[in-house]
Amino acid sequence: MRRGGRGVAVVLLLVASVLPTGAAARTGIERPAEPVLPTGAATRTGIERPAEPRPLTQLFDNIAVSDDARPAEADFDGTGASLSARDLAAAGWTPGRVLTVQGARLTWPKRAAGEPDNVVADGQTVRVSGRGDALAFLVAGTAGQDVTGSGTVGYADGSASPYVLTAPDWRRGPLATKAVALPHINTPGGRLAERARLYVVTVPVEPGRPVTSVRLPRAAGLHVFAVSVRARTADWTGSWAAATSGYLSVGPWTDRTLRLVVRTSAGGPRVRLRFDNTFAATPVRIGSVTVALRAKGAAALGTPVRVTFGGTAGTQIAAGAQAYSDPVGFEVPPDSDLLVSFHLPGTVPAAPVHRLALQRSYVSRPGDHTADRAATAYTTVLTSWPLLTGVDVGGGPGSVVALGDSITDGARSTVDANRRWPDVLARRLAARTGVPRYGVLNQGISANRVVTDRYPGDGISTDSGGVSALHRLDRDVFAQTSARTLIVLEGVNDLRTGATAGAVTAGLREIAERAHARGLRVLAATILPCGGEVHCTPAVDAERVAVNDWIRDAGVFDGVLDFDAVIRDPAHPSRMLPAYDSGDHLHPGDAGLSAMAESVDLRLL
Repeated sequence: MRRGGRGVAVVLLLVASVLPTGAAARTGIERPAEPVLPTGAATRTGIERPAEPRPLTQLFDNIAVSDDARPAEADFDGTGASLSARDLAAAGWTPGRVLTVQGARLTWPKRAAGEPDNVVADGQTVRVSGRGDALAFLVAGTAGQDVTGSGTVGYADGSASPYVLTAPDWRRGPLATKAVALPHINTPGGRLAERARLYVVTVPVEPGRPVTSVRLPRAAGLHVFAVSVRARTADWTGSWAAATSGYLSVGPWTDRTLRLVVRTSAGGPRVRLRFDNTFAATPVRIGSVTVALRAKGAAALGTPVRVTFGGTAGTQIAAGAQAYSDPVGFEVPPDSDLLVSFHLPGTVPAAPVHRLALQRSYVSRPGDHTADRAATAYTTVLTSWPLLTGVDVGGGPGSVVALGDSITDGARSTVDANRRWPDVLARRLAARTGVPRYGVLNQGISANRVVTDRYPGDGISTDSGGVSALHRLDRDVFAQTSARTLIVLEGVNDLRTGATAGAVTAGLREIAERAHARGLRVLAATILPCGGEVHCTPAVDAERVAVNDWIRDAGVFDGVLDFDAVIRDPAHPSRMLPAYDSGDHLHPGDAGLSAMAESVDLRLL
């Protein structure tokens, strides 16, 4: 795909199988016979004729899900092991349910336990339709390792484009990138207390062209549960976002209303909200939801406006999934505080959280207080952003995504003042003419790294440093609303904990290559000096200099933001200028963050 193009995505739910074509599984389910002209067969002219596209459900030839009392009715991996129907139901993955993951709508197979519920990928041609920005697969491999294969996407004009798909293994794949993990695996000999994983993987397709089919890879051990085209978000611009930094203990909250304060970047005449149940093992119920402009503290400026989901007042979000609200006619000004209030009617002991909000939000006393204009009911201060991950506004030119660590997250900047460098950049864009007034989405996570996970991606954790930039790239960048440009500022935490310059530059190169394949413009920022901080030794600084030299000279990126040159002390290049140092020698203060944002040539965006 050309570097400047926009990608389109189709979503498939896959799991790999070891059954050969025509072979019977242990369950007695036989693969359908090949058609007269199978995929890959040649006609008398010698030209290959693809099989006629069929709905994925008509191709199901493997049973992945068993009733816990009858595990022998399924054989997901060729050894008799299978997924637990009870565990899937407990996670909210019930038959026929539509799940939104990474912005793609996937339908979990509407099949009872013990019935065929997925297809072993073997070159079948699947009927799909739609225009979008990616092809998304819900997949898992059963070969004991990652399974990679290539296929093609078919378009309405008869053309096709290739794709490469990698499905992680259902028992050994990374928890950091899973869509959902289940606590057990069923076997003929009994239940194993071992995590089973399912994954959503997206691949780019040609921009703006109607997709009509997808030919699956030929790859032993690759299973597909669902496929769809992820719809484009051209009518929306991301105005605010926060990355999930961990699945943390909270409250517990029972019958409480959370009123979160968020700062918009772009404005627009409509609004929609996004809630994510990332990393969770169980569903979460969100009751009434409202949005309002903030007056002061937890008080609303005017009556809060009701927000619905599919026309109803609330929603239940399955483990690992997300929910977008219905559009609401509500004028959102740029650079303004919104109050997003949502009632939690049940008990929530843990939740996906962005820990370092640097913004005071509020928790109410018991009851649904989403419609309250006054602040009276909101008696507890909250310093994180749970569950809410995005605010989109209607129209606009699209979004710039800032992927980073604590420096992007705004650590040690003034609380409640919105002085993170992406905030300053957003205000510059809003005030300028001659450049698009992009939304700016801050996807910084304090303590985050490029190549190493701080949070393992599963279970309740006290570490809120998130999964690595590589592992969260699909969710926190590619799936963001109308993303146009990526700015990446990461690496200092890797270097401070022993990573080499080579490991960091390899990670940054992969980020650039994957983003370019999605049609994004990619800007890299040089790593700031941190001399004087206990872990920033001279050896670490030498590695930092090597990374920065590579960023400036490698030609991998569409532009370079030389934040190192802006922040460093010319007399002591391994240190920040004292005027820019927050005092810990690692994080810039308000003045340094502002200088970074002011140095950005807006034309590069």
